[in-house]
Amino acid sequence: MDDFWGRTLFAATGLATRQAARAAGMSGEAIDRMVRSGSWVTVRRGVYAARSYVDSRGTRDELQRLYDDAACLRISHPHVRSHESAAVVLGMPVLLPGPTTTHVTRRGVHGSRHEHGVKHHKAPFREEQVRVVDGVRVLDPARTSLDITREHGIVRGIVAMDSALRLGTRRSDLWAAFEHMRCWPFSREIRAAIELCDPGSDSVAETLGRLLVARLGRGQPQTQFGLSCDGRTAFADLRIGRHLIEVDGRVKYLREDPSDRPPDETLWEEKKRQDWLCGFKLGMSRLTWADVYGAGEAAALIRLEREVSDTEARFGSDISDLAPYLVPRPPRRRPL
Repeated sequence: MDDFWGRTLFAATGLATRQAARAAGMSGEAIDRMVRSGSWVTVRRGVYAARSYVDSRGTRDELQRLYDDAACLRISHPHVRSHESAAVVLGMPVLLPGPTTTHVTRRGVHGSRHEHGVKHHKAPFREEQVRVVDGVRVLDPARTSLDITREHGIVRGIVAMDSALRLGTRRSDLWAAFEHMRCWPFSREIRAAIELCDPGSDSVAETLGRLLVARLGRGQPQTQFGLSCDGRTAFADLRIGRHLIEVDGRVKYLREDPSDRPPDETLWEEKKRQDWLCGFKLGMSRLTWADVYGAGEAAALIRLEREVSDTEARFGSDISDLAPYLVPRPPRRRPL
């Protein structure tokens, strides 16, 4: 019987309210028994999910979506999801702060307020900025990335804008959304983020790596620098002068790598690729998440300065001799 209730109540979204369970015929005592037994989990007051469903939400994005879905079931007023809560629905990788907060934007709210883990934003929006994804109303990628900039600052804002650009948003879309926000608080941060965002960063880590390299004071690094010669083509995440920077994720070196390639083979191919690129008289640095975000940034910046300076001493910074080998990377954006 308990399995029947779970299949019936959680079939659509994985969540159910206490009110819906009672309406389906469950008693309050039966609901409480399911929670006490551990079969159901109270995601937030009055909202439940099957234990197996909650346990399957392993990533930070999935947990954000779980808490957002639960919170929005309890909001009776019309609203759209915004900020990080929109980003996870849109598939926009962003830096998610903690603790988890659900963001909604509503008309008729008298000032923004934060209560019970939900921040209600008063900021006006236009109906053409609303997308419906899997039945959920969210603000579009352009508006979402600008909202994140206002809420969390320029670094998180650039991360969000890079994600929006990778998904098919154009820089002109960001400027168009900004037109209606020019007099809003933190408009300077929005303007700066739009000018600095770049669709060439393939991940949050690469965006943070680009911002770190820019702090060297040698200008903005080029993203996705490509060379081709003798039938071989390779790209580096970042270039500053004659120095390349790769931002490495750990997944591709693990056995659960989605590419299903053995880690030792991946490592060997990566070494050959680096040797080939450096054969053009280029230096290379490698960064990881610990280098680009958090306490490790200061040490990574010192190391980068040392390594870039060494490359400049050996090879200079001019790349005009590489002109015959330069190749642009084909765009990989997809529309949202």
